[in-house]
Amino acid sequence: MTATGNSPAGRDVGAGRWLTAPAGFAGGAAVGLLGGLVGLGGAEFRLPLLLGVFGFAALAAVIVNKAMSLVVVLAAIPARLAAVPLTDVVGQWPAVLNLLAGSLVGAWLGASWATRVATATLYRVLAVLLVFIAIVFTAEHIGTLPSPDLAQPVQLVAGVAAGFGIGVVAALMGVAGGELLIPTLVLLFAVDVKLAGSLSLLVSLPTMLVAFFRYSRDQAFAVLSSNRRFVTAMAAGSVTGSVAGGLLLGVVPELVLVPLLVALLLVSAFKVWRHA
Repeated sequence: MTATGNSPAGRDVGAGRWLTAPAGFAGGAAVGLLGGLVGLGGAEFRLPLLLGVFGFAALAAVIVNKAMSLVVVLAAIPARLAAVPLTDVVGQWPAVLNLLAGSLVGAWLGASWATRVATATLYRVLAVLLVFIAIVFTAEHIGTLPSPDLAQPVQLVAGVAAGFGIGVVAALMGVAGGELLIPTLVLLFAVDVKLAGSLSLLVSLPTMLVAFFRYSRDQAFAVLSSNRRFVTAMAAGSVTGSVAGGLLLGVVPELVLVPLLVALLLVSAFKVWRHA
């Protein structure tokens, strides 16, 4: 696909030299594997790949990333729910609804803003968010996140606020938001980390659908149909890599893996910022 000129679609779609199905599958599998090794879907690593290697412009990359994140979450839900007793999941519905009350609004507003803002500004915002994800990712894995003890009314307000922020970030980056939802569920609602992984999917799915629907109203959404074979192949690779990474979870020591992934996020943030 090529996109030229100053029309909204031409400005925001972009094109690269490697938009082939084999390259898409390989790239999706690689980021899915990285994400699976640390218990994530890999969307935070797929976004820099879409921008830097495959040559998508900012908004188009976010839309493609969002579509693939949606596929990965849909594929992960049955396995995650099968691994956690249904009674445990049902018992945490108040926490899920609390976060959704904020995340659905945040997803809509975040996607709306992304479709209106200048492309250069969106690149810079994405770069800042990649640094933010790297910081959260580091704090989560070295155990430095604070654990507040809040009264129920305060917890309710904090849950809505956290959900709103997560919805905005997930919409702007095209990610499921698990890297933010899991520590929020653990710290704010005192949920076991394994259960939090399943609950995060229940928050992520409707949140992503809201952002996806909002993006579908923009001209740049045509990037999915224009690159159907590439997107399908990369989505398949992402699911395959995520499954493989999940099976290999713990094989690579976190002492080695986490610094490498944080460095990857920071380097990607620098390149995306310069791209603006």
